[in-house]
Amino acid sequence: MTMRAYVLINTELGQEAQVVSELREVEGIKDISSLYGIYDVIAQVEADSMEKVKEIVFNKIRRLDSVKTTITLITFGEGFTRE
Repeated sequence: MTMRAYVLINTELGQEAQVVSELREVEGIKDISSLYGIYDVIAQVEADSMEKVKEIVFNKIRRLDSVKTTITLITFGEGFTRE
């Protein structure tokens, strides 16, 4: 079963593009978007276990120099994608 999480990220001022660039290199991140509003970036993480999701969030995303704070939203159940 694939585990999925969305990570809302606040960056240091003016570092949004740098963080997006660094996140592109992280295995397990399936989608990244810059945002307007309270958060600067959102990243979709997918992995085969909750342990792997935690590893990506704690050891890859949160350790980037320009990342100030994160909020992680873990999904559950069946999703729906409109084509």
